[in-house]
Order: sequence, then structure tokens, then C-alpha cells
Amino acid sequence: MNWIITSLLMFFSSICLYLLVRKATIIKIPTVLINFASFILPLCVYFIIAIKNKEILLLKPNQLITLLVLSIFGSYLPNITSLNSIKIAPNPGYSLIISKSYVIFTTLVAVLLFKSTLNIKSAIAISLIVFFSILVTVDKKNKHNKTSIMWLPLALYSFFGWGFLSIGTKYAFGLGVTIIQRLIFLSLFVNTFIISEMFIRKTKIKQTSLSNLILLLLIGCFSASFNYFMILGLDLAPNIGFVNAINASSISLLTIFSSILFKDHLSLKKLIGVIGVTLGLVLLIM
Repeated sequence: MNWIITSLLMFFSSICLYLLVRKATIIKIPTVLINFASFILPLCVYFIIAIKNKEILLLKPNQLITLLVLSIFGSYLPNITSLNSIKIAPNPGYSLIISKSYVIFTTLVAVLLFKSTLNIKSAIAISLIVFFSILVTVDKKNKHNKTSIMWLPLALYSFFGWGFLSIGTKYAFGLGVTIIQRLIFLSLFVNTFIISEMFIRKTKIKQTSLSNLILLLLIGCFSASFNYFMILGLDLAPNIGFVNAINASSISLLTIFSSILFKDHLSLKKLIGVIGVTLGLVLLIM
């Protein structure tokens, strides 16, 4: 399996995951349950894969510390800062486009640190994806009553945090960490942080219906699929920025499906953005 196939499987999983999450928010499933399903269920899946493949989960101290640092500064905290930035930004799209543009950061750093390849065609493709993503993400209407300049540093932290996670994952592979080890330990650490936060905040989990449980189960399955193929792609790709670019481009197709399924507004500007991102994606994988 090459990096293009794994990245496209990640792309598909990402769209399904966020459409399911959108559905869950519409029917008012508590966010804590959505987050819990997104991390706990994948952890169970990864353990099953590890047992089936007789994966050795024993890590060296430097490998364990690396994954712990990645889980804190590259996963748990960037997710928190991104959500808070979106809440207080004058326009949620401003925050998203900054945090999601880490693809540029990781592409260039990969060339410097890992001697990864970057030709002119790939550079143009990534630039198209980032540029047209702005048209897809940013709205004219300001739906936020509360604004604060703090949205910018929070978005910037998510930018560097997610970039750090991508680069750190590639570094961890160089230390001998396997894909399953990376998935299991990062999920384990993040789950520990989430459960601890729930305990500290005394979060109450209300009883939910069977249909909601099935929806949460699907969210967990696609979350597991998304993360697995993303990590596999990072390991196989000639430049980790290519995988991150395909990941970012999933926003465009998600916009189309959200319009069809949930009647979300789809303006001409967004449609042009979707077409532009798609052209960039096609150019990147050609």
C-alpha cells in the first residue's frame, strides 16, 4: 500500500467522521460523549489489531517520553486551543484557516529535518489547497457576539501544535516506534487527560438512546480509521506535508456533503473554493 492510497482512505474517513459528528451535534448528543467515543473506541480497535498482529507494546524510556510529549503538546492542548479560538474569533473561519495551514509548516520542516522531497508541482498543489481552503472556510457573516484578540495566539498554538504532532510522529518512527505503538499510546494518554478533565469538572454522562449509541459507535470506528491511515500515510509519504495537504483538502468535499445532507449554505465563493481545492488535490496525487 502506498502513501496515496492510505491518504485517500484517510480523506474518505475524515469526511465520514465529521459528517457523523455534525449529525451528533444537530441531535444534541453531549460533546463530552462525542469526544469520549472519538478516542476510547479507536483505542479498543488498536488493541485488537496489536493482539492480532502480536505487536510488542514495550517501549524504551525515550520512546515513551516522546509519545507523552506529543500527546500533551501536539494533540490534547491544540484541540482545546482550537475550540476556544473558534468560539471567540470574529469569524470562526479565520481561526480554522490559520490552524489548518500547518501543512505549509510541516512541508518545509520535513525538507529541512528529514531530507524529504518537494518538487515544484507538489508545492503548487499545496499552495492551491491552502489558498482555496480560505474561500471554503471563511464566511462574511460574523456570528459571534464576543470577540477577543486572544483568538489569534490560540489559533497559532494549534497551528504549531498540530504541526509538531505531525513532525514528532515522523521523529518517533525514526526512534523505532511502530505505527500501532504510536496509535495506542497517544490515544491512551489523551484518553487519560480527557477522563481526568471529566472527573475534575464533575461531568455527568446522561443515559442515551440506542440510535445515539450506534451513531457514537460509527464515530469511533471512523475516528480509528482516520487516525490509522493518517499515521500510515505519514510513515510512507515522501513528505509529511503531502498527507497533511490531503487531510486539509477534505474540508472542501465535507462542505458539499454538509450542504446536501444538512442544508448548510453553499455560496458561489465556497463552490469556487471547493473546485480549487479539488484541482490542487488532483495535482498533488498525479
